[in-house]
Amino acid sequence: MSNSLADNLSIVQQNIQQCAEKSGRDVNDIHLIAVSKTRSLDEVKAVASLGQKHFGENTIQDAMTKIPHLQQDVEWHFIGHLQSKKAGKLPGYFQWIHSVDSLKLAEKLSSAMMHHTKNSVLNCLIQVNVSGEATKSGLMPDEVNPFLQQLLKLELPCLQWRGLMTIGVKGDEQQTRNAFAELRILQERCKAEFGLQNFDQLSMGMSGDYCLAIEEGATLVRVGTSIFGQRT
Repeated sequence: MSNSLADNLSIVQQNIQQCAEKSGRDVNDIHLIAVSKTRSLDEVKAVASLGQKHFGENTIQDAMTKIPHLQQDVEWHFIGHLQSKKAGKLPGYFQWIHSVDSLKLAEKLSSAMMHHTKNSVLNCLIQVNVSGEATKSGLMPDEVNPFLQQLLKLELPCLQWRGLMTIGVKGDEQQTRNAFAELRILQERCKAEFGLQNFDQLSMGMSGDYCLAIEEGATLVRVGTSIFGQRT
């Protein structure tokens, strides 16, 4: 198992390097998130032992079977849809959440972080449904600016707004590229308009389209199948 995981991880890392060079980007500005949802603890430990530092999970229940058993230098990203009533589960386990799409969730996360510790920060990304597909969560692009304006007025402690996240259009390369480009432009405008120095992260791209995402400016790519193989 570990040999194939090592080979898969190496191929993905090489692809990221090549895509970065093709785009004239510094590969150090791009972080690979190994999406470990539904994968076993042994698989995650094997990939972590290869030097992988960032892992992504979609559900609290699945994540709790792994996070307490991994070394301290691993960073965990919550990348799935999160109900506000479960916000209290994140502090102490996750360092990032990619899927904030409501004021209620943001307020719950801030409260949970404050009760956990006043010294830690949760890095937050706003999820945007650029393609407008009904099956996807997230704000519409024209909702992001007023949403961010409201968030900043609330002055939520322990939450740091780091950028935007989206999901590409399955099976349509041009629409996916357009969606990624639109997200980058939106992120740049928000950063400039609100003067947010650290609002510089773009979470976009998965196993089937992470090279496209890198070409369009992704800083966080979420790759599961290309590392762990097909789910059974």
